[in-house]
Amino acid sequence: MMNHIDVSSVLRQTLACDLYSNLVTRTTGAAVRTQIEQLVGESRERALTVIDFSQVSMIDFSCADEIVAKLLMRYAADDAPQDAYFLFRGVSDDHWDAIEAVLERHGLALVVEHEECVRVVGVLSDDERRAWEAIHRIGPADAQDVAIETTTDAATAREALDALCRRRLVMQVDGQYVAVGDLRG
Repeated sequence: MMNHIDVSSVLRQTLACDLYSNLVTRTTGAAVRTQIEQLVGESRERALTVIDFSQVSMIDFSCADEIVAKLLMRYAADDAPQDAYFLFRGVSDDHWDAIEAVLERHGLALVVEHEECVRVVGVLSDDERRAWEAIHRIGPADAQDVAIETTTDAATAREALDALCRRRLVMQVDGQYVAVGDLRG
């Protein structure tokens, strides 16, 4: 299942103002994240949620921390409320400084789509980055396929893929690993 959440729409509903498209203040970020979590929670099954920043003019560091970092940390935790995966769309240069700073501060990574190009960004080990890029390049595969593609051993590939699954960057589907960005319909 795939959900699409337009962050600017959530922001307007949260603030009850149609003219506001800036994500500033920690309080605003927390309110938007809470609404996003409610929308994600409406799906009772495993789902990919596209978090769309296309109509957001700017985001400050506190909102990026509240929306992006806390959302990723909550769903990557051992006690996550559900099996949820995220693809971030419409992240512009105006958003990137704040988002990159919170990813680095918390050691997080996310999958971002920009002009039909999907990539993983943020803090990853070299093995994790190579494994994600291999899965994205070759499509659904098992650890042995990734090991061959990355010229490493199957145990190293499986460890990296399992770490990517815990971080919600890769999903296991029918015994194979799939890059989150490749789950879009």
